[in-house]
Amino acid sequence: MNDLADIVTPPPPSWWPQTAGWLVVGICLLCAVLWLGGRIWRHWRANRYRRAAIRELARLQAGLGAEGPDRAQALLALAELLKRTALAAWPRETVAALSGASWRDFLLAHAGSAADAVPPLATLIETEYLDRSALGRWPAQQTRDTAAACRRWIALHQAPPA
Repeated sequence: MNDLADIVTPPPPSWWPQTAGWLVVGICLLCAVLWLGGRIWRHWRANRYRRAAIRELARLQAGLGAEGPDRAQALLALAELLKRTALAAWPRETVAALSGASWRDFLLAHAGSAADAVPPLATLIETEYLDRSALGRWPAQQTRDTAAACRRWIALHQAPPA
């Protein structure tokens, strides 16, 4: 018994990758995650104007439920919100001078998957320029449909690449 030696335990396995291949895979994965995170961050920041416009639209919807001049004022503010949203995404030279049919065509050209939202917006644009007092006489359903179309265009329009 005196001649026996104690059992020697091996060192615990290392958590560090045993080959250079795993190190390369880890670095590639880290780079991919950082690149994807950067793309998501840029996309989120690029759509900041959309989120602000949708918040403004939610604030305007209280006035859209009113009657008469208050409803007309809210609808005019809705048309203004559309223009400000477009100005945030496109250069001023492209958007600022548009009105009437050219503004409607611009909305349709850049609607993307929200092309079905343009006809109610076109009615708002035409009425805004022809007879503003008629806006106060719009039925409540038409007003709600126009606000929904505005929200849809803001959320889904195709902005130029940044």
